[in-house]
Amino acid sequence: MQDYSFDQVIPRRHTNSYKWDTPQEEGVLPMWVADMDFKTAPCIIEALMERVKHGIFGYTRVPTEYYDAVVNWFDRRHGWTITPGHIIYTSGVVPAISAIIKGLTAPGDKVIVQTPAYNCFFSSIRNNGCELLSNELVYNADGRYSIDYNDLSKKAHDARLMILCNPHNPAGRVWTRDELTRIAEICRDNDVIVISDEIHCELTYPGFKYTPFATIAEAVGVGYVIANSPSKAFNTAGLQIANIISPHEWMRARIDRAINDNEVCDVNPFGVVGLIAAYNHGEGWLDALNNYLYQNYLYAKAYFERELPDFIVTPLEGTYLMWINCSITGLKSEVICSHLESEGHVMLSPGEIYGHGGEDFIRLNLACPRVVLHEGLTRIKQVLSIL
Repeated sequence: MQDYSFDQVIPRRHTNSYKWDTPQEEGVLPMWVADMDFKTAPCIIEALMERVKHGIFGYTRVPTEYYDAVVNWFDRRHGWTITPGHIIYTSGVVPAISAIIKGLTAPGDKVIVQTPAYNCFFSSIRNNGCELLSNELVYNADGRYSIDYNDLSKKAHDARLMILCNPHNPAGRVWTRDELTRIAEICRDNDVIVISDEIHCELTYPGFKYTPFATIAEAVGVGYVIANSPSKAFNTAGLQIANIISPHEWMRARIDRAINDNEVCDVNPFGVVGLIAAYNHGEGWLDALNNYLYQNYLYAKAYFERELPDFIVTPLEGTYLMWINCSITGLKSEVICSHLESEGHVMLSPGEIYGHGGEDFIRLNLACPRVVLHEGLTRIKQVLSIL
């Protein structure tokens, strides 16, 4: 296997990195926002460099090769057959979700979210004049999350949409086929459309397999829209590219109108080139990345079990975002994160921003060279051990 040098430490301070240049103090180690401290796949870098040589970066027409790359990737890697005409490109998954909500709801409609959940879901709902219904996930004795189907059924009676996070951020669950089927059946029976955010779909660990919600929805007969992007898996968020996929023509028409209303219908040439390269040539790099991330998870989990046993690490099935129970401190997560930054010079995400059920947790980004991870864990221990 080719060596992709995930152990290489690449300085990112003073590169206008949102992750690294947001902390005001120079010495703060950022382990919060979900981007990785690894160079992207060589095939993507090479493709972008070739595009740069042309020297002209005008308005971009998305070519047939783009749709072919998406279709072939998901068919080859996940057994999901996508019709090219069902794909709508846009600039990111968050703009995609916002446009989907705008296109498929009216102000005052209710949208289900399984909390704790990615915080931008909340703003997308609020900004479109809709109301959040929280189907809070069940935190079990083993630290693993499950779904409260009874509560979901009750909430579905009043909802227009449900935003599903598959795999789930920040709970780290890779939902099973059975779990997705029950969600689909409940939503079908209550005429609820499912928006499935699958941006983390490539980041799964041994023993766990991502199931495209579309393959469930087709069998169950529920209305659905998928939002995905190579950005999380290939560390290309700055290239600004994502896809909305739905077989329902009337939904696509409304979503397309909303995308144009929101002015997120144009994408940059580098996003297009990067996606084609990633999906056509990046599979080997991605497999190596997932192995490295899994080893980082095992390393961090062992560290907590050895050095901070009172802080329970949620079992991680997918994503590179570790979810840590800090209830032993009696402090809310924002207070804990403030101590970590001011006293430990390490920046994590407070669980409170992820809604109901997140108040006692902090989120740690594992996607960095192992030497950096060790330094971060050492700083975290210095603070948590005295709180």
